[in-house]
Amino acid sequence: QVQLVESGGGLVQPGGSLRLSCAASGSISSFYAMGWYRQAPGKARELVARIFRGGATTYSNSVKGRFTISRDNAENTVYLQMHTLKPEDTAVYYCNTDAGVLPWGQGTQVIVSS
Repeated sequence: QVQLVESGGGLVQPGGSLRLSCAASGSISSFYAMGWYRQAPGKARELVARIFRGGATTYSNSVKGRFTISRDNAENTVYLQMHTLKPEDTAVYYCNTDAGVLPWGQGTQVIVSS
């Protein structure tokens, strides 16, 4: 079964940028869509960005215009470029298929604070 490993999180000041990576142990090209999720303390996990097999993307209203999702099928990697970060973006970020069918990785912590 495909395993997912997220990386690239850290502490950043408001207005800053980060690029998250999600490395899959196997091919992701067959999945209809891959997504980035986040879970803030005390809140449910939410899907914030999604990229379909053909390259189309969707975003939640909270991140639209600031985050960009991309995928490299040859490297079995999904990326999330985040700009203009806000304190409310603080969360653990995970990737998975848009249906969440793969085992969840450990996630990568993003903290936006001055």
